[in-house]
Amino acid sequence: MNIFWPSFTRIILFALFFSSNSVFATQLSLQKATVYSGDEEIAKWYMSEKLDGIRGYWDGEKLLTRKGKIINAPKWFVQNFPPFELDGELWSSRKSFEFIQSTVLDKVPSESWEKITFNIFEVPNAKGNFELRLEKADQWFKKNQNEHVKIIPQIVCTGKKHLEEFLALIESKGGEGVIIKNPDQEYHTGRSPHILKVKNSNDMEGIVIGINKGKGKYKNMMGSLTIKLENGIVFNLGSGFSDFERKNPPKLNSQITFKYYGYTKNGIPKFASFLHVRKD
Repeated sequence: MNIFWPSFTRIILFALFFSSNSVFATQLSLQKATVYSGDEEIAKWYMSEKLDGIRGYWDGEKLLTRKGKIINAPKWFVQNFPPFELDGELWSSRKSFEFIQSTVLDKVPSESWEKITFNIFEVPNAKGNFELRLEKADQWFKKNQNEHVKIIPQIVCTGKKHLEEFLALIESKGGEGVIIKNPDQEYHTGRSPHILKVKNSNDMEGIVIGINKGKGKYKNMMGSLTIKLENGIVFNLGSGFSDFERKNPPKLNSQITFKYYGYTKNGIPKFASFLHVRKD
């Protein structure tokens, strides 16, 4: 038996292997916010609205999702983007996540991109403090204009009461919450105590590992999903679904976002309620 493949076959398989792997996405190393506890000293930190869209990372040449997948934005959308990196949120308006997600992640860009803006909240790997980093992006787009690019306005927080008032204002307008950031820190990646997300309810992501049949009024529909969290905890999520979503539940291994209010003594999210499927 000849255990050696013909050289031509080896070459073809080698080419197929590396050409297919070249398109595999690599999850990006980005800044991640920590949940605000209320105990942090936040006076003189910068606060801004937390936009509920799709995170977009410009690597100097192309737009990527947080997981490193290419975003097929129209050429006119990224016109005049800089040769340096940008981190921001692809967004249109409050309570429009499904529209934003379907538009941004579509393989073929549509006219819906006209309603999308790229809202910059960081300039990765730039030198200096937070204000200087944002200034770099601001100066670039003053000289190289693009009407679809915005830099998220930052407000200097005077303290906890100011933060609570700002959060109440954002939520009254249908906003998701607030991001508050230590402006003195150099750029860094990973989960950071210097970047805090502030909301009256928290949200989290998990993987669907089971679809459970409904009973009673939910007969012949999905009753709940079995969710596995990043830390390995498994629980059933049965609230927050529309009848349409129960008839067409998220697929196994899909990633979903849900809101919750604290944890049980066993680490299970309390009062968890489904928000949406994430595809980015």
